[in-house]
This record gives sequence, structure tokens and C-alpha cells, in this order.
Amino acid sequence: MTRRDMVEKMLAGMAAGVIWPLIGAAHPLHALLKNGDTLDRADAAHRAADWKPLFLNPQQDQTLVDLAEIIVPGSTKAQVNRFIDLLLSVGIKDDQERFAGSLADMQSASQEKFGRGFRQLTASEKEELLTGVSADSAHQKHFDDLKEWISTAYYSSEEGMRELGWTGEHAFRTLTECSHQG
Repeated sequence: MTRRDMVEKMLAGMAAGVIWPLIGAAHPLHALLKNGDTLDRADAAHRAADWKPLFLNPQQDQTLVDLAEIIVPGSTKAQVNRFIDLLLSVGIKDDQERFAGSLADMQSASQEKFGRGFRQLTASEKEELLTGVSADSAHQKHFDDLKEWISTAYYSSEEGMRELGWTGEHAFRTLTECSHQG
């Protein structure tokens, strides 16, 4: 099943009120997920062996991969970074700048707390950092923005939809309750 098919099923469920809205109507992802051509390009990028980011630089892309895997385990396999990069590449400048600023804020917070960039932190340091920034008013907005991009990209993938209980045979009537704390 393609990303486009997955997103269409997810949006149909949201419109019918059977899937809780993963994203707010004001978030840039809301409009981008309705663009069929972009979703088709995402599928092609997902399969490309020689993929390179269109918007993010290589350091930003690797930081996104690391962040995404901690925020939503399985994001690397779902290639969340590729999907987000493509959406950003066709997005408006303000959204691009806000996303890049949020990544830069995570790097800055990492430097402040540990004296190293995010990618150089150990797994436990990364978790400690993200726990801290999620509750710190100076960084929380940036963290929340990244979390929204990452979780929406993941749960619009086949891996994410299957985690929610989708089997390919039906649309959701209800969602399984999240067991994560926080």
C-alpha cells in the first residue's frame, strides 16, 4: 500500500470522526497531506536507493533520523525523515524556517547541556535531553513542533498504521488507547 493510500484512509477516518486528528488544522502538515502528487513523490523517494534530502542538509537529516527514532521508535524503518524532507521541500518558507529552527534548537540545547551535538550523545543522554526540553518553556514549542511532524509522518506510514491496528482490510472504527506516558 502506498503512502498516498495510507494518508487517504487516515484522512477519511478523520473526516468521519473515527480517527482522532493527529494534527491540528493550522499545522502545515494538514494541507501537505492532502496533496496527492506530493504523496506519490514520497512513495518514490521511499523506494529510492540513491535518496538524498531535497530540503534538509545531511547534518539536519541525520539529526532528524535520531530524534525521530527516540520520539517514535520505528521511525527509521518507516523512513520518516524522507517523508518530512519531501513535505518541507514543497512547503512554504515560513514552515521550512520554523522546522529548521526547531532542529537547531535541539542542537543548541544539546550543546548547552552536554557540550556536544545531538548525534554525539549517548542514547540515555538523548532521552534525558528530550525529557528536559519537552518541559522547558524555552524549548518546548520547538520540541512539540518536531514531535508533531515526526508522529504524523510515522502514523501516516504503513508501519504506523499497522501499529495502530490497521490490517489493510478495514478503516478504523476506534483507535487503540496509547499506553505511553507523557
